[in-house]
Amino acid sequence: MLAANVAACGSNKTAETTVAATEGKIEAETPAMESKTEAVKETYENSEDGGHAIHADGENAEYENIEVKKTGDSDSEEADFYGENAAVFAENGATLTIKNADITTDGGHANAVFSYGEGTTVNISDSKIRTSANNSGGIMTTGGGIVNVTGGYYEANGKGSPAIYSTADITVKDAELVSNSAQGIVVEGKNSVTLDNVTLTANNVSKNSDKSSVYQAVMLYQSMSGDADEGTASFKMTGGSLVNKNGGMFYINNTTAEISISDVDFTYASDDFLRIEAAGWGKEGANGGQVTFTAANQNFEGNTIVDSISTLNMYLNDGTVYSGAVNTDGAAGAVYVEISDDSTWTLTGDSYITSLTCDADAIDLNGFTLYVNGEAYSEGTESQGTAVEAYKSEVSDDSKGQRPEDGQGGPQQGEAPSEKPEEGQAPAGQGDGQQPPEKPEGDAQGNGQGGAPMGMPGDGQTPPDGGNGQQPPEMPGNAAGN
Repeated sequence: MLAANVAACGSNKTAETTVAATEGKIEAETPAMESKTEAVKETYENSEDGGHAIHADGENAEYENIEVKKTGDSDSEEADFYGENAAVFAENGATLTIKNADITTDGGHANAVFSYGEGTTVNISDSKIRTSANNSGGIMTTGGGIVNVTGGYYEANGKGSPAIYSTADITVKDAELVSNSAQGIVVEGKNSVTLDNVTLTANNVSKNSDKSSVYQAVMLYQSMSGDADEGTASFKMTGGSLVNKNGGMFYINNTTAEISISDVDFTYASDDFLRIEAAGWGKEGANGGQVTFTAANQNFEGNTIVDSISTLNMYLNDGTVYSGAVNTDGAAGAVYVEISDDSTWTLTGDSYITSLTCDADAIDLNGFTLYVNGEAYSEGTESQGTAVEAYKSEVSDDSKGQRPEDGQGGPQQGEAPSEKPEEGQAPAGQGDGQQPPEKPEGDAQGNGQGGAPMGMPGDGQTPPDGGNGQQPPEMPGNAAGN
């Protein structure tokens, strides 16, 4: 283990490390002594409310073959926005590399790994993560931080605790992600999650508020809490599998988004595949979703729902096979479907879209009717259409919403704030070119003192005014807008 200028914090100590054998008693006289010695892991523990077991602050550090244990709680926005109470925390341009680690947290608002701030990077590989309590995500990044994950197993339990909550950029390769209460993945604002050959299991069964009535595996949204710039949220998944145990697959609201899937093995919990609609975040009448959805070399099925203030441009490429229906209840939001000459769409219900590009063999009506801009499409005919433009509302967005309340959506992203709020200030509004003020000073234990920190969803706290009359929403208790 290498560590440069990094604090390993304990309950009653700042840089003390305990060493424990993780595979039983070491017998000095046995031939197996060498292999058992190799199994010994350095242990980093912290039980302070708001504290960290490992904290990399502006430095490069590397840890290998370690065990990290975090207890202690936080009930403030410091945990959701800025990494307070995370087991492993990197900030201020640090580069933290972790290999072969076992990381567990057992406390409210106790995220396992948190990267905060522009230029801050966490690289984690071949490790195991498990969080137990509410509002405790497995992997989080805000303020422009970056997280790269390779190999390993990462599990989040508890309301408002997705496996990944991104308000910056997170890339995961060859790993397994599990969420047993919240969404599997949440992307907020102008930020991204990229999965490559990942097994993702999502069981979204808990809600933190009434901002949305649906459950989902992956949510892209904008909470308007001020920590994620408005812009295009991105989710890309190549290979691997997505097992959904409850609700729909993809849910987009109050943001522009791009979703790209290729060669993913889906397991469905319902026929709700792609849902784009307004929810409880943002300004009513202007808080739908504007989505570009691309599938390549992909088989998928289920219904697509696009409400009247949302839009969808769907591209089926490279041998993609889609079996499903679009807006079965009638025309609503503008929808464009483009099908490459080697891809097909088989309808499972009457569908209503705005524009269509396809060759004569691309669509199997399967006994249903496809309406294109109000006209019934004739099977076996070629069509040439154009992409639809994002919905534009004349409603001014003068009521920046709140983060998902307990049980709803997770932290918010976008171009997360690069700086922490100034002393005594709350995060600034989004989309106005302002960066949230620097982190407020005060009680580092997240007890609500100092900068009037906001709590994650579910704790009943509301962030301070922020000087603009707006209050950032609480972090979703189930990491999604439920």
